[in-house]
Amino acid sequence: MEQQAKAPPEIKKIAQFLRGGNAGMKIRVGALNGKRLDYFKGKSAVKALLSPAFAKVKGAPKVTSEAEAQTTLQAVNAFAFFLRVQRGGPTGSSSSSPKALQIIPEQMFSPDEYYAWFYEGSQWTTIGMLGLIGLFFAIAIVRLIFYIITIVVASPGIWIFPQLFADVGFVESFIPLWEWDVPKKKSKKKKGDKKEKKSADKHQENGGAFIEEVAESEDSRPQSRSARIEEVEDEDA
Repeated sequence: MEQQAKAPPEIKKIAQFLRGGNAGMKIRVGALNGKRLDYFKGKSAVKALLSPAFAKVKGAPKVTSEAEAQTTLQAVNAFAFFLRVQRGGPTGSSSSSPKALQIIPEQMFSPDEYYAWFYEGSQWTTIGMLGLIGLFFAIAIVRLIFYIITIVVASPGIWIFPQLFADVGFVESFIPLWEWDVPKKKSKKKKGDKKEKKSADKHQENGGAFIEEVAESEDSRPQSRSARIEEVEDEDA
């Protein structure tokens, strides 16, 4: 509706809260000109605006009394998010059938009156999200069936949307359109790289000091000194 589009942001916040599940309002189902509509009693909306849940809504005006709640709800009613209706009898043969509703020309807010919703709020967003999730699972099932078929007729098989479950953005999940199921080769590390890594690890373990192992050689060993006794001939003999 045009009136709802012109509503200030704080009024839209209130309408979204009341239409959502956190408000705790008792919602009933009625019939207006053969079309089913949700409706509620005014005092249920007053109670919702005085609840702790509404106090946590960012961007919404503060409501601390029933008088403030009624004034606030009158402002929401002025933008036709909900309209005052007159409730009649059941529309069907059963007493549990939706009650007949009729819009009252004179609009006002009162806790004892009934009001029909003409605003879907965030429900359409929820339905849209559920639709996207359903579509996602449908694509997942179709791509699995297609993959099984291609394994038989065109081995090694083809994946539709191979990036569907990858940790990428939404658009990137559908790029490329298809891909052969070829296992990716693991890159082999060269021996030289392993030696360098091993040397670096040892360097780190030694607290940053580099210790070089040197092979021992015979020249590097200190020669042992031993006493040598020689027999010398006596010159006087």
